[in-house]
Amino acid sequence: MGKLTDISYLKEIINDFDFNFSKSLGQNFLINPSVCPKIAEMGNAKKGFGIIEIGTGIGTLTVELASRAEKVLAIEIDNRLLSILGKTLKDYNNIKIINEDVMKVDLHKIIDDEFKNMDVAVCANLPYYLTSPIIMMLLESKLPIKSITVMVQKEAAQRICAKVGTRESGAITVAVNYYAETEKLFDVSRGSFMPSPNVDSSVIKITLRDNTHFLNEEDESFFFKIIKSAFSQRRKTIVNAVSSMMNIEKQKIINVLGELNIKATVRVEEMDMEALYTFSTALKKLF
Repeated sequence: MGKLTDISYLKEIINDFDFNFSKSLGQNFLINPSVCPKIAEMGNAKKGFGIIEIGTGIGTLTVELASRAEKVLAIEIDNRLLSILGKTLKDYNNIKIINEDVMKVDLHKIIDDEFKNMDVAVCANLPYYLTSPIIMMLLESKLPIKSITVMVQKEAAQRICAKVGTRESGAITVAVNYYAETEKLFDVSRGSFMPSPNVDSSVIKITLRDNTHFLNEEDESFFFKIIKSAFSQRRKTIVNAVSSMMNIEKQKIINVLGELNIKATVRVEEMDMEALYTFSTALKKLF
């Protein structure tokens, strides 16, 4: 079997199976041979680990994961790819394909059923339009996983991996940092794909924190309401943004900020995680 990153072989497979790329599913197959081995090596694909892959394409990353990890559970929504994967993955006995939408499956059950006595990590080349929903679903589900290593649009990577409290940060930055530590691993040019997208990509790694870091359920819910409200009007001061979005009297917010020695003119993008935590906790005590 030819290399899955070889353009000639890739075209042969596509023709043999009469496959057409789906724009609605954000399908772009990797043709740069150096990318998938790096994702696998840096994404915890190793002995003792089970890997959940989201979106297989024709199996280019899948084979790299399977050659290193104990087991790979690949979730692929496009049933047109199943016959192709039957050919490209036929030499591997540690891969299981689930033809489902990752946003609808029970990942807790999958992990319990498929990865007994294994550590678990997620690796994926995510469709750009689903980057944030998938990452937040994985984090909010509080799955027993060690890391999430994904390729995303370069701009999204910069936002997710930004330092909280800088202009580059956003609601997604704070949300991801609540659950995990982030790092950008390497960039991937648009020419590394077929068909070539209009933007460059980056591979990022999200390393999950232990559960002791989390707020209790009620405080956590309030914290995320504050974050969503503040960043939805990030050009305003946090006083004005939170007051208008959550219907809280401005003076109460100003008083809380004053008690924390934070100026009333502060914007959310100027507050680091500690400041956001203490502000949310102090404000919630008023209710």
